[in-house]
Amino acid sequence: MPSFTYKAVGGDGKQVSGVLTAENYQVALRMLEEQTLFPVHVTEGVKQSNAPFSGGRVKAAHLTTFYSQLADLLRAGVPIMRALDVLSGKGARGTLAQVVRELREDVAGGVSLGDAMAKHPRTFSPLQSSMVKAGEQGGFLEDVLARIAIFSEKQDELRNKVRGAMVYPVILVFFGSGILLFVMTVVVPRLRPYLRPETFNFMTVMVFGACDFLIANYVAIIFGLAAVIVAVASWIKTETGRRMYESLKLRAPIVGKITTMVAICRFCRILGTMLHNGIAILQALKISKDSAGNEVLAQVIEEAAESVKKGAPLSEPLKECGLFPPAILDMIAVAEESNNLESVLIQIADTNETRTARSIDLAVRVLEPLLLLVMAAAVGSIMIGLLLPILTMGSSVQ
Repeated sequence: MPSFTYKAVGGDGKQVSGVLTAENYQVALRMLEEQTLFPVHVTEGVKQSNAPFSGGRVKAAHLTTFYSQLADLLRAGVPIMRALDVLSGKGARGTLAQVVRELREDVAGGVSLGDAMAKHPRTFSPLQSSMVKAGEQGGFLEDVLARIAIFSEKQDELRNKVRGAMVYPVILVFFGSGILLFVMTVVVPRLRPYLRPETFNFMTVMVFGACDFLIANYVAIIFGLAAVIVAVASWIKTETGRRMYESLKLRAPIVGKITTMVAICRFCRILGTMLHNGIAILQALKISKDSAGNEVLAQVIEEAAESVKKGAPLSEPLKECGLFPPAILDMIAVAEESNNLESVLIQIADTNETRTARSIDLAVRVLEPLLLLVMAAAVGSIMIGLLLPILTMGSSVQ
């Protein structure tokens, strides 16, 4: 049924506006009269008077809670309008509450929930909006919302684990570099006048040369680093630079393997979730190709969809790209033959996410002593360069 935007005057003389759904224009007028409203202006269609709310970003944990609660309410038989009312709540505050209120207004105006979510790309990713649209069309919206909640929770756990593991190395690099710069630019220059040139060794010359270079060119170094960062950032924004950067992330030593497995796990979980909910494999591949978060892998999945469209099994085009491990490809091939691909994909995601988390922990544990060794080597070089001349001078005095 069409939607009508109206402006009317109530019995108390106040002007009200809103959107209602009716069979035709006359029925819309009759509905307003039944509500004791005197129509001033009624037009067919939904007028979007306000731009979508563009506040700050929503935390992943809050978004996961929203998906989970909305799925629970819909499963309990609560209409979607009432469910959005409950989640927005009069006492609710923050960006998510405002976004949910706008979702309710759009849905009340006849817009689907997926389309309403697509208006807020800062809050809901295109992948999530596409999955919700598929769930609405297929009649399993609550299942899709629950799956999105599980997926978001697992991704948030992995993200928090990576961030937590990197806290110590980042602090070590930051404070260690600061201390080294302080020693090189403040402490060493003050000790230099007390040392005799004939007592200098190779390390002493290297340390003093580095100090002179830092002190004389610190402005150029700062601007040079800033220029390099800006140039690299601009290059990455180009299509060629972005693809090379995405490819480098997947094929870099140690880090590349972890990045690849994280992307593959995300793809397998999303594809398995949609296949489990009855979405056709071609449509599921089209929606899930952006779930990996990497353009190179997204291109591979798009090419795989074309191959599947021609009748080829999914495992063959994935094997040609060289990114998927043989064990995962074998599991996908066997799952296709036994017609339980959706279950195997989710199992692959669960198993490899656990292994990837262990790999991240191991990589961080190896990184910490390496950083300590680098710092120790730098401090040791400075100490050797300064202590040997001092000891030489002391022995000559004796």
